[in-house]
Amino acid sequence: MKGIGKTVFEGTRIDDFQVEVLGILENAGPKQSLILARLSGGPLDRTGVLQGMSGSPVYFEGKLAGAVAMTFALSKEPIAAIRPIEDMLAIGAAPQPQNLHRARLWDGELAKALPPPSEFATGGARLVDIATPVSFGGFTPGAVSHFSPQLRALGLEPTQGIAGGSKPTGPAQPGSVQPGSMITVQLISGDLSMGADGTVTCVEGNRIYAFGHRFLSVGSTELPFARSEVLALLPNLSTSFKISAAREWAGTITQDRTVAVAGEIGRKAATLPVSISVIRHGGAGPERRSSYNLQLVRDPVLSPFLLQMAVFSTIDATEQLIGESTFAVTGEVQFEGAVAPMKLDNAYAGDVNMPAQVALGTATPVSYVMQSGFEALQPKRVALSIDVYPARRTLEIDQLWASRREVKPGESLDLILVLSGDDGLELTRKVTYRVPIGARPGPLQITAADAASMNLIDFRQMLTQTPRSASQLVSMMNAMRPSTSAYLRIWRAEPSYDVQGNTLPDPPPSAAMVLARSNSSLNPAAVVPNSKVAEFDVPAGMVVAGSKTIQVEVKE
Repeated sequence: MKGIGKTVFEGTRIDDFQVEVLGILENAGPKQSLILARLSGGPLDRTGVLQGMSGSPVYFEGKLAGAVAMTFALSKEPIAAIRPIEDMLAIGAAPQPQNLHRARLWDGELAKALPPPSEFATGGARLVDIATPVSFGGFTPGAVSHFSPQLRALGLEPTQGIAGGSKPTGPAQPGSVQPGSMITVQLISGDLSMGADGTVTCVEGNRIYAFGHRFLSVGSTELPFARSEVLALLPNLSTSFKISAAREWAGTITQDRTVAVAGEIGRKAATLPVSISVIRHGGAGPERRSSYNLQLVRDPVLSPFLLQMAVFSTIDATEQLIGESTFAVTGEVQFEGAVAPMKLDNAYAGDVNMPAQVALGTATPVSYVMQSGFEALQPKRVALSIDVYPARRTLEIDQLWASRREVKPGESLDLILVLSGDDGLELTRKVTYRVPIGARPGPLQITAADAASMNLIDFRQMLTQTPRSASQLVSMMNAMRPSTSAYLRIWRAEPSYDVQGNTLPDPPPSAAMVLARSNSSLNPAAVVPNSKVAEFDVPAGMVVAGSKTIQVEVKE
């Protein structure tokens, strides 16, 4: 059979190309059969199957048969696999899944959290989803290069600067989105932009079906899309692609499934406003300030990754990448409900790869709360301020001693902490601790440690226990200690219990027996080998590292 396909080769004009059926690939994938066809006409003889053609509708005898969806890697001819339209329309009836996300610590690897693109073996060749071109505007080349391996693992092909970083206006005129139209799924818009291109297959009322394969397989979602204009075609020895620019907001992608994406024309997507202010201190010139205002898609999996990319790029733009540097990050995440904001406060110092460390450290807590499963933790706004210093602003915990070896209940004990830095810098801090009246005799341990050590001790239950409420989760995150202080902890070598984020030190034997038996999903209680008696925050203004422990004796 012979038919025609529709796609945009130039501007917004929808052009025809020819389709010749070669055969049917029966059961090429799980419950999936594909139409194998040779494409021709227009520029296809010199470009082959283009990235951005995904979703181009194919008609036989005037009837819609499906969408151009897959091709052979490094093929010398424009041979493609066509996804039957029946499979694509079926996702319109897909049920809305419940939020089954569970709070977890994130390693920043989006490719590990999402499935790879479809790939079928046909003899000695590989039939793969046509890669989705992703264009960046305002991002540094270093940021695009750093995240490109993850994007390619997901079937996305980064094209830095190719789309010109245009900002869509809107809304699109009624009827302007038609089968064959070019659309851009806009993941980031504003001072930085990131969009993925594809083609509309079918329009039914205000509902569209596109791509003919999954975008990221995030399921039910809200991804804004814009009608796009093709600026040029770029023939390539590897894979040719369309150079496009998003022009007008058109609607929202609501389903991202294995065989297609589906959405609604005219629907406005909920997005996440993000503001990032970067201040560079020191150096030969004056203080430099840069501000970025963005809109990210609001998705538990995608938003943290996109935030990570944006933070990386804004830091990369400071050109403070190699050599000693320090980055101090402060900010907050506001939520839609009555839950208090989550504070972001940390500092990082080092010599190499600092943008990656800062970006991951900033995105991790956002990922944790967004994937917690609490409806109340829908982020409303993220505001960040990043201070950049061209030096390692670090201090090491050098010495710790007490004013006496023995102390009685009711008496005061002076604790002296010495922090040392570069060029002979030395800071001395004194903390006075009054031993409570009635304190039991015995050894009292005193530890001075950095934030990482203290957070690991206190919040290890986050790895195994699910917070019981949205407020409790945010409280736990806000209790995380920033790295710009040292922390003096007075403790005893006696067990205590963590109950729903609260510490119960050295409970009476009867209470300890109850808590020991209550380690269940309904009433979790984690046993902690050491019991905290008191803790003091010792601000240092620089990144603190190291630890020291001493012991004093409480006498009757």
